[in-house]
Amino acid sequence: MNQWINYHHLFYFKTIAEEGTVSKAAEKLRIGQPTLSAQLKQFEDNLGVQLFDRHHKKLILTEQGKVALDYSKNIFRMGSEMYEVLHDRLKPLKPSLNLGALDSVPKQIVHQLVKHAFRISPCQITLSEGKSDELLRELVSHRMDIMVTNFLPTGVDGKGLYAKSITKKNVAFYGAPKFKSLRKGFPKSISGEPMILPTYDSRLRQDLDHWAKLNKIELNIVIESQDISVKKLIAANEMGLIPTATHTVTEQVQRGELIEIGQLQGVYEELFLVTAQRKIENQIAAKLMDLFSV
Repeated sequence: MNQWINYHHLFYFKTIAEEGTVSKAAEKLRIGQPTLSAQLKQFEDNLGVQLFDRHHKKLILTEQGKVALDYSKNIFRMGSEMYEVLHDRLKPLKPSLNLGALDSVPKQIVHQLVKHAFRISPCQITLSEGKSDELLRELVSHRMDIMVTNFLPTGVDGKGLYAKSITKKNVAFYGAPKFKSLRKGFPKSISGEPMILPTYDSRLRQDLDHWAKLNKIELNIVIESQDISVKKLIAANEMGLIPTATHTVTEQVQRGELIEIGQLQGVYEELFLVTAQRKIENQIAAKLMDLFSV
């Protein structure tokens, strides 16, 4: 495979991806369709990957194609910005930080992380939330600089990743005031009660299952969700109990919407910052890995 990129090929590929067919792209570029098809084929041969799946006349980006399109957009955007900066049409750009957060991470933790990044340097932050596997793909492909999660990948999935624990808190069950009577005889008292639990994307869910087996607690699961905001809202509306760390429900407890039913012995919620190995590291992400903790 040739270890170089022809930028004409890159531009043709980007146009084809955006237009959806070779014919539309050829019309926009004002070149012949056979010529454009040949250029695309040569680009794929140079890269050694297939960028599109062919469905009749429609072209669908492969996973490699989606990655290539993201990079091509960034390359041309940076080229335009370079030209503008060199001709004094723009001020030099702020450093950027692409930050990811698992749905289950408390919003106040994300807020603290953003504030800390701004203290390190004035910057432009792109914030993404989602499931663990989605965010990890973005991190490994270097479209994301750093992520905060409560679930660490292991084995092959964790190769080339670096993690740092930023907080580890005891977990307790919380519920609306109508569940106050469950404090007596906890934890046996909550056996069979309606529960709003995290999904198995969370390490906490696995720990809860283990805790329940040890204590012979029946987990009556009515809802599973990774979104902590949704879980708190549902719990405050008397639909079930949620297990979570104290700092995630401080406001709801202060307002009297939720009360602590009882703490779980040996069960913790731990949050991590994770970044991926790369040749040129993001300096703000590197300092967050060194300095940030809750």
